[in-house]
Amino acid sequence: MSYLPGTASLINEIDKRLLIVLRDGRTLIGYLRTIDQFANLVLHQTIERIHVDKQYGDIPRGIFIIRGENVILLGEVDDEKFKNSGLEEAPIDEVLEKQRSLQLQKQKEIEEKRKALRERGLEPSHLESIQEDF
Repeated sequence: MSYLPGTASLINEIDKRLLIVLRDGRTLIGYLRTIDQFANLVLHQTIERIHVDKQYGDIPRGIFIIRGENVILLGEVDDEKFKNSGLEEAPIDEVLEKQRSLQLQKQKEIEEKRKALRERGLEPSHLESIQEDF
């Protein structure tokens, strides 16, 4: 196999099942159907996989167009290794509820830290950027 520079290297991944992590934290799994010179991707039979602890749930998304600049990580899915990963599939509603409660817990912790800093006369400006992640 010869080396292809830049986006052209994705040509070898067409029609393979890929896992893609986006800048906003979402994880997508689907079949790569096409790419362009900007690394924009078209996935087919796409699912969005949500992980919480050792559980995951899938949301069917169908055909998904991804702008290349939003891709952080991309790789072929190895189903054999995934089966041995120790992750357990759960109903998506259960996974989403767990995710929501974890986010609320983190938000509560940030608010408590912010309150403690204010009580000490400090401005918790560095915590502002943390809150934006929620």
